[in-house]
Amino acid sequence: MIDRLEKEVDMLERHLQVLKMVIENEPIGIVKMSNETGYPHHKVRYSLRVLEEENLIEPSSQGAIKTERTAEFVDELDDKIDDIGDKLEDMKIEDVAEIEG
Repeated sequence: MIDRLEKEVDMLERHLQVLKMVIENEPIGIVKMSNETGYPHHKVRYSLRVLEEENLIEPSSQGAIKTERTAEFVDELDDKIDDIGDKLEDMKIEDVAEIEG
């Protein structure tokens, strides 16, 4: 049950790392991103496709570049991650002693 969430978080981490590289180094290509992150080309390509579908990046002849929507997304990101973290914190089962009986 929790494994699927863990995989989704790992994938989100990769997508956000790729987005950060685009923001900091635009335009940037798949090969450079793969070399710098250590992710295989196909995983970088998938992250780029997801980010493009979300209108956070767009392709150019020189590589991926950010869009007008990127800044707004980044501004909202930390609050959304904090909210999700709070929800996860609330889900913890603290008192295992009561269950063991």
